[in-house]
Amino acid sequence: MPEKPAITSSELGTLWLTYQEKTMILRMLEYFIEKADDEKAKNIMSNLYEELDPYVSKIIAIFQNEGAVIPVGFTSQDVNINVPNLYDNGFDIMFVRLLKEISMGLHSLNITMTYREDIEVLFKELTSITQKYYILCTQYLLEKGMLPRPPYVSMPSSVEFVKATNYLSGLAINPFSEKRSLNTVEVAHLHHSIEANITGLQMITGFAQCANEGEVKNFFNEGAELAKSIIKELSETLLQSGIQTPAPSGGNATRSTVAPFSDKLMMYCTSLFCSFSMGSNSLGTAFSLRNDLPAKMTIFMKDVFEYAHKGGKIMIKNGWMEEPPQMEEREQLMKK
Repeated sequence: MPEKPAITSSELGTLWLTYQEKTMILRMLEYFIEKADDEKAKNIMSNLYEELDPYVSKIIAIFQNEGAVIPVGFTSQDVNINVPNLYDNGFDIMFVRLLKEISMGLHSLNITMTYREDIEVLFKELTSITQKYYILCTQYLLEKGMLPRPPYVSMPSSVEFVKATNYLSGLAINPFSEKRSLNTVEVAHLHHSIEANITGLQMITGFAQCANEGEVKNFFNEGAELAKSIIKELSETLLQSGIQTPAPSGGNATRSTVAPFSDKLMMYCTSLFCSFSMGSNSLGTAFSLRNDLPAKMTIFMKDVFEYAHKGGKIMIKNGWMEEPPQMEEREQLMKK
């Protein structure tokens, strides 16, 4: 009887996705560590790199033991550390923080699709590392004054229950109807979405400046405009309730037009951010009780999905989209 059961299809899929994500993150960290001009930021990223790198080897070992081919992922060919700074100081930690936020969601989901104990432990350990560095990045940005906190609110003095269905209203079907003020749950999701889209805008603006392929450059420019429209729409929603959301300082793209990353890596990173955006908007939709908010979020999800689909076509056209392991083609096998 084997010491360990063979890995399942879901375990193979989650490990494959994790390999793609981790090899991308490690390549990007190599560049940001090289360019860091703040010692504390450099230490955070260097320590993260040292803790993550062994897990790529662990995934490779599992694949090898199972007789599975090792994915290509992202290699030294996808990064060039000997180019000028593409971003101002501070973006590196903003970016890493958002990546860790994405990773937290992925690892939590992956562990629910895992059954073999050693793989459960792997995702549990990755979750712990991710939470640790997310907190370190958050505290660093707060100390540097680069991360505005969500708006404050007066503390509730009594428990209230919804007394009428107009609490759910928000759609401007009746121009004379009034929308209620946002509740704190809704503000939390709106603020989070604005914050994430600002970092995404800064990232994709830099990508647009340095992309090598014209079609890729145009794709990134389109993404920047999409992020701007989402930020504008959600900021206006807050302002209608008298809530102002300040933008973070720093972390902007420089004037450099020399690419530190391959177009393949930048396209994959953008695809990852799009997936995160759709998931985040889904949560915002689920927990928003004022019905104009889910309507806005649904439109955003549609726009982001269509944008991501366009990116997928570009990646396929250029041979950049690595195919996940497939299930057996039973019909084809039976025909043989």
